[in-house]
Amino acid sequence: MIIWVNGAFGSGKTHTVHELHRRHGQGHVADPEILGFAMHKMMPASARTDFQDLPQWRAGVADTLEQSAGAPDEPVFVPMTVVDPQYFDETVGELRRRGADVRHYALIASRDTLERRLASRVSTLGARLLGRDESWAHAQIDRCRTALADDSFGVHIETDDLTLDEVVEAIAADVGLSLTRDRLSRPAAAVRRAEIAVRHIRF
Repeated sequence: MIIWVNGAFGSGKTHTVHELHRRHGQGHVADPEILGFAMHKMMPASARTDFQDLPQWRAGVADTLEQSAGAPDEPVFVPMTVVDPQYFDETVGELRRRGADVRHYALIASRDTLERRLASRVSTLGARLLGRDESWAHAQIDRCRTALADDSFGVHIETDDLTLDEVVEAIAADVGLSLTRDRLSRPAAAVRRAEIAVRHIRF
Protein backbone atom coordinates (compact mmCIF):
# COMPACT_ATOMS: atom_id res chain seq x y z
CA MET A 1 0.00 0.00 0.00
CA ILE A 2 1.12 3.55 -0.79
CA ILE A 3 -0.35 6.34 1.34
CA TRP A 4 0.22 9.58 -0.58
CA VAL A 5 -0.43 12.82 1.32
CA ASN A 6 -0.84 15.81 -0.99
CA GLY A 7 -1.57 19.44 -0.20
CA ALA A 8 -0.48 23.02 -0.69
CA PHE A 9 2.86 24.09 0.74
CA GLY A 10 2.34 24.62 4.47
CA SER A 11 -0.57 22.18 4.70
CA GLY A 12 1.35 19.78 6.94
CA LYS A 13 2.09 16.91 4.54
CA THR A 14 5.53 16.08 5.87
CA HIS A 15 4.61 16.14 9.54
CA THR A 16 1.44 14.15 8.86
CA VAL A 17 3.33 11.44 7.00
CA HIS A 18 6.08 11.13 9.60
CA GLU A 19 3.57 10.97 12.44
CA LEU A 20 1.52 8.36 10.59
CA HIS A 21 4.70 6.33 10.17
CA ARG A 22 5.68 6.72 13.82
CA ARG A 23 2.28 5.81 15.19
CA HIS A 24 1.74 2.86 12.85
CA GLY A 25 5.21 1.55 13.66
CA GLN A 26 5.86 -0.14 10.31
CA GLY A 27 6.65 0.78 6.72
CA HIS A 28 8.82 3.65 5.61
CA VAL A 29 8.68 7.24 4.37
CA ALA A 30 9.56 7.79 0.69
CA ASP A 31 9.95 11.48 -0.21
CA PRO A 32 9.88 12.14 -3.99
CA GLU A 33 11.43 15.55 -3.37
CA ILE A 34 14.75 13.82 -2.67
CA LEU A 35 14.78 12.46 -6.22
CA GLY A 36 14.02 15.91 -7.60
CA PHE A 37 16.85 17.58 -5.70
CA ALA A 38 19.26 14.83 -6.75
CA MET A 39 18.38 15.54 -10.39
CA HIS A 40 18.92 19.26 -9.81
CA LYS A 41 22.40 18.59 -8.42
CA MET A 42 23.30 16.83 -11.67
CA MET A 43 22.32 19.88 -13.72
CA PRO A 44 23.91 23.30 -14.16
CA ALA A 45 22.21 26.04 -12.17
CA SER A 46 20.77 27.57 -15.34
CA ALA A 47 18.79 24.37 -16.05
CA ARG A 48 17.26 24.01 -12.60
CA THR A 49 13.59 24.84 -12.95
CA ASP A 50 10.75 23.09 -11.11
CA PHE A 51 11.88 19.45 -11.02
CA GLN A 52 8.29 18.28 -11.44
CA ASP A 53 8.53 19.54 -15.02
CA LEU A 54 11.16 16.88 -15.71
CA PRO A 55 9.60 13.79 -17.34
CA GLN A 56 12.35 11.66 -15.80
CA TRP A 57 11.31 12.82 -12.31
CA ARG A 58 7.71 11.76 -12.84
CA ALA A 59 8.76 8.45 -14.37
CA GLY A 60 11.35 7.91 -11.65
CA VAL A 61 8.82 8.56 -8.89
CA ALA A 62 6.42 6.00 -10.34
CA ASP A 63 9.15 3.41 -10.87
CA THR A 64 10.73 3.89 -7.43
CA LEU A 65 7.46 3.86 -5.51
CA GLU A 66 6.28 0.78 -7.39
CA GLN A 67 9.46 -1.00 -6.34
CA SER A 68 9.15 0.30 -2.77
CA ALA A 69 5.57 -0.90 -2.49
CA GLY A 70 6.67 -4.37 -3.58
CA ALA A 71 9.13 -4.67 -0.70
CA PRO A 72 8.14 -6.40 2.56
CA ASP A 73 8.53 -3.19 4.61
CA GLU A 74 5.26 -1.49 3.74
CA PRO A 75 3.12 0.64 3.74
CA VAL A 76 4.96 3.39 1.92
CA PHE A 77 4.20 6.89 3.22
CA VAL A 78 4.63 9.64 0.61
CA PRO A 79 4.52 13.40 1.30
CA MET A 80 4.37 15.31 -1.98
CA THR A 81 2.54 18.27 -3.47
CA VAL A 82 1.42 17.44 -7.02
CA VAL A 83 -1.35 19.65 -8.39
CA ASP A 84 -0.82 19.57 -12.16
CA PRO A 85 -3.43 17.07 -13.46
CA GLN A 86 -1.03 15.62 -16.03
CA TYR A 87 1.75 15.19 -13.49
CA PHE A 88 -0.70 13.67 -11.02
CA ASP A 89 -1.78 11.18 -13.69
CA GLU A 90 1.85 10.30 -14.51
CA THR A 91 2.63 9.56 -10.87
CA VAL A 92 -0.41 8.56 -8.80
CA GLY A 93 -2.41 7.55 -11.87
CA GLU A 94 0.44 5.56 -13.36
CA LEU A 95 1.02 3.70 -10.10
CA ARG A 96 -2.66 2.76 -9.98
CA ARG A 97 -2.58 1.57 -13.59
CA ARG A 98 0.31 -0.70 -12.64
CA GLY A 99 -1.82 -2.23 -9.92
CA ALA A 100 -0.42 -0.39 -6.90
CA ASP A 101 -2.81 0.23 -4.02
CA VAL A 102 -2.46 4.02 -3.75
CA ARG A 103 -4.51 5.80 -1.08
CA HIS A 104 -4.40 9.52 -1.84
CA TYR A 105 -5.27 12.31 0.59
CA ALA A 106 -5.30 16.06 -0.07
CA LEU A 107 -4.92 18.26 3.00
CA ILE A 108 -7.12 21.31 2.47
CA ALA A 109 -6.78 24.61 4.34
CA SER A 110 -7.75 28.24 3.90
CA ARG A 111 -5.33 30.82 2.53
CA ASP A 112 -5.01 32.42 5.98
CA THR A 113 -4.17 29.09 7.59
CA LEU A 114 -1.57 28.27 4.95
CA GLU A 115 0.03 31.72 5.21
CA ARG A 116 0.26 31.37 8.97
CA ARG A 117 1.76 27.88 8.79
CA LEU A 118 4.29 28.89 6.16
CA ALA A 119 5.37 31.90 8.20
CA SER A 120 6.05 29.69 11.24
CA ARG A 121 7.99 26.96 9.43
CA VAL A 122 11.58 26.36 10.51
CA SER A 123 12.68 26.53 6.88
CA THR A 124 11.07 29.96 6.48
CA LEU A 125 12.69 31.29 9.64
CA GLY A 126 16.05 29.90 8.53
CA ALA A 127 15.68 31.45 5.10
CA ARG A 128 15.10 34.84 6.67
CA LEU A 129 18.28 34.54 8.69
CA LEU A 130 20.20 33.57 5.54
CA GLY A 131 18.60 36.30 3.46
CA ARG A 132 16.93 33.83 1.11
CA ASP A 133 13.65 34.45 -0.69
CA GLU A 134 10.88 32.11 0.44
CA SER A 135 8.08 33.86 -1.45
CA TRP A 136 7.69 31.04 -3.98
CA ALA A 137 5.72 28.77 -1.62
CA HIS A 138 3.40 31.64 -0.67
CA ALA A 139 2.81 32.44 -4.35
CA GLN A 140 1.62 28.86 -4.99
CA ILE A 141 -1.19 28.91 -2.42
CA ASP A 142 -4.08 29.90 -4.71
CA ARG A 143 -2.92 27.61 -7.54
CA CYS A 144 -2.66 24.64 -5.19
CA ARG A 145 -5.94 25.30 -3.40
CA THR A 146 -7.85 25.64 -6.68
CA ALA A 147 -6.38 22.49 -8.20
CA LEU A 148 -6.73 20.30 -5.12
CA ALA A 149 -10.40 21.22 -4.69
CA ASP A 150 -11.19 19.11 -7.76
CA ASP A 151 -12.75 15.71 -7.07
CA SER A 152 -9.92 13.98 -8.93
CA PHE A 153 -7.63 14.88 -6.02
CA GLY A 154 -9.78 13.23 -3.35
CA VAL A 155 -9.86 12.15 -0.56
CA HIS A 156 -10.05 15.71 0.85
CA ILE A 157 -9.35 16.43 4.52
CA GLU A 158 -10.23 19.91 5.78
CA THR A 159 -7.47 20.75 8.25
CA ASP A 160 -8.18 24.32 9.40
CA ASP A 161 -9.73 23.19 12.68
CA LEU A 162 -7.83 19.91 13.11
CA THR A 163 -4.67 19.19 15.05
CA LEU A 164 -1.89 17.09 13.54
CA ASP A 165 -3.02 14.12 15.65
CA GLU A 166 -6.58 14.48 14.38
CA VAL A 167 -5.43 14.56 10.75
CA VAL A 168 -3.28 11.48 11.30
CA GLU A 169 -6.15 9.63 12.95
CA ALA A 170 -8.60 10.62 10.20
CA ILE A 171 -6.31 9.18 7.53
CA ALA A 172 -5.60 6.04 9.54
CA ALA A 173 -9.31 5.45 10.07
CA ASP A 174 -10.08 5.90 6.38
CA VAL A 175 -7.26 3.57 5.32
CA GLY A 176 -7.96 1.04 8.07
CA LEU A 177 -4.41 1.49 9.36
CA SER A 178 -3.75 0.49 12.95
CA LEU A 179 -2.02 3.04 15.17
CA THR A 180 0.06 1.06 17.64
CA ARG A 181 1.63 4.08 19.36
CA ASP A 182 -0.03 6.83 21.38
CA ARG A 183 -0.07 10.55 20.73
CA LEU A 184 3.04 12.40 21.88
CA SER A 185 2.86 14.86 24.75
CA ARG A 186 2.84 18.51 23.69
CA PRO A 187 6.55 19.09 24.54
CA ALA A 188 7.64 15.85 22.85
CA ALA A 189 5.54 16.67 19.78
CA ALA A 190 7.13 20.12 19.52
CA VAL A 191 10.63 18.63 19.67
CA ARG A 192 9.79 16.03 17.04
CA ARG A 193 8.26 18.62 14.71
CA ALA A 194 11.40 20.73 15.00
CA GLU A 195 13.64 17.75 14.26
CA ILE A 196 11.65 16.80 11.17
CA ALA A 197 11.55 20.40 9.96
CA VAL A 198 15.32 20.80 10.27
CA ARG A 199 15.92 17.51 8.41
CA HIS A 200 13.80 18.80 5.52
CA ILE A 201 15.50 22.13 4.97
CA ARG A 202 16.83 21.98 1.40
CA PHE A 203 19.89 23.88 0.22
